[in-house]
Amino acid sequence: MKTFWNYGGTPVNMMAKNAGVSDGYLWIKATLDEGSADQWFETARVRSKAKIKFPMYTESRIKTAHISAYNTYWLNNGDSNNHDEIDIIENNSNPSMKGAKYDRYPLEMHSQYFIVKNGVVERAGDKKPSHSNQLSEGNTLRGVPWNEDYHVYGAWWKDEHTVQFYLNGEPVNSVTSTQEFTLEQHIIWDLWTQDSSWVGGLPAKTDLLDETRNTMKVDWVRTWQLVDE
Repeated sequence: MKTFWNYGGTPVNMMAKNAGVSDGYLWIKATLDEGSADQWFETARVRSKAKIKFPMYTESRIKTAHISAYNTYWLNNGDSNNHDEIDIIENNSNPSMKGAKYDRYPLEMHSQYFIVKNGVVERAGDKKPSHSNQLSEGNTLRGVPWNEDYHVYGAWWKDEHTVQFYLNGEPVNSVTSTQEFTLEQHIIWDLWTQDSSWVGGLPAKTDLLDETRNTMKVDWVRTWQLVDE
């Protein structure tokens, strides 16, 4: 299903027309509203109808839009004051900001979590984000930018505190929370941007007119639940 809440302070406008399914792929497209000064980045968010909870493993095969925006695959449930969130990826293959930090983005997998209870936030991201070059030499997707091929991103939500992240079938970084993850969560994909250093900066508006680069594609998602035999 599609949801339409927007991140505050961004040029983002979530719209139904900017997501769909074609040729077996879920797509989320960023388009330009040339008549809007504030919400010119038209895009979409897609959320699962069902919810999941640990112990489970989920993975999705995704090809990013090649614009300065976060292509995301994440878990969330709750409101802004009370929710659990696991961000499997927030990846930007083409940051508009320049420098050594951003040179890593096309191969850097950004993962983190948030636990918000009564408005109090516990957050932890990767102190050193996962990187495609840390994959084994025999992995055919080692060193391949996020936009140039489909990559499989995964999360093993082991228990109330622990999430192990995976990239193209190999374990990479993990996070361990202080508080417990207590809520069942939806799976979510979206494409969004923000004028901030951590996202990588805003895209060129002309990029939103380029059909060869403005679309995030999801091939599939698979989820397993651990059961006692």
